[in-house]
Amino acid sequence: MPALAQIIYRAMLRPVLFRLDAERAHRLAISALSSMPAIRPRRDAPELAIDLFGLHFTNPIGLAAGMDKDARAAHAWQAMGFGFAELGTITPMPQPGNPPPRVWRLPANRAVVNRLGFPSEGAEAVAARIERLRRRGIRIPLALNFGPNKDTPPDRVAADYAVLMRRLGPMADFVVVNVSSPNTPGLRNWQSPLRMRELFAAMNAEIAPGARKPPILIKLAPDLDPPTLHAICDTALALGLDGIVATNTTIRREEVGVSSALEGGLSGAPLLPVARRLIADIHRHTGGRIAIIGVGGIMSAEDAFGHITAGASLVELYTGLVYEGPGLVAAIKAGLGALLRREGFRSISEAVGSAARAV
Repeated sequence: MPALAQIIYRAMLRPVLFRLDAERAHRLAISALSSMPAIRPRRDAPELAIDLFGLHFTNPIGLAAGMDKDARAAHAWQAMGFGFAELGTITPMPQPGNPPPRVWRLPANRAVVNRLGFPSEGAEAVAARIERLRRRGIRIPLALNFGPNKDTPPDRVAADYAVLMRRLGPMADFVVVNVSSPNTPGLRNWQSPLRMRELFAAMNAEIAPGARKPPILIKLAPDLDPPTLHAICDTALALGLDGIVATNTTIRREEVGVSSALEGGLSGAPLLPVARRLIADIHRHTGGRIAIIGVGGIMSAEDAFGHITAGASLVELYTGLVYEGPGLVAAIKAGLGALLRREGFRSISEAVGSAARAV
């Protein structure tokens, strides 16, 4: 059935969507999905479940940030069978993002390039939707991805994240701090130990004494050199962060086998080996002491399983949905179950980082 859904999508729906501008097709899809009722998905196989930073995930497949920036379609992601959804990137104040055109498909590479620049309806609009979702009984964990406004001065960027933590932190199952988008000038400079300490001190100051502190993860770029990556990992451990999301989009082109002059972050199949190497490096360097969410190029169960065995406890999809359709989620879950059995693992947890242990 999952394979049939993908065949139908590729044969009938994808050709129609691909005749439209990429961003327009995305808007139409989110609009349609936002009207879906709260359908309870089929129960996941027990071996796919994993517990992480105090949360229970019935399966490790999540929606990556960027697909549902303003929390419009969370019930649709639940109905598709996702184990969790990362919503955003959310900015404190509404902003339009960069001028269009700003999203392009590269079908020959099964990739997407975007230079969206955090278009967002702002924290208040998203907060109202999350409150409604909670009242309607959303069941999957919801991560909220935070980013600063484009016009925020460098000395006020930490304050933007603090505002988001104060307003949205209490309603997030976990928080992802986006300091790695290539489309907001200067943002990647916050991927440094000194800036990280400033940023997370400002966010932690917004958590009231005795109040629940949501798990906090940091999302990193795939373009970091090993010494910088290792310094960030060491700082994440020292700060007590709950995890690392690896990775965001890449600004590389020739290095990942893509010939394109389009500006922005590239996602999709060419990112898979880059993300895999980063996941494995983080897992090795930290000795598995920090959770990893693996993102980048997942188009199949084998792709997801490779990220997991490299060290990721959870994985996320975005561009895979563009090329394979919503049936990809069920296909990956079915495939993961088969791969676990083939490799002799009783659960996802047993498989995490197994490739590193086998070396």
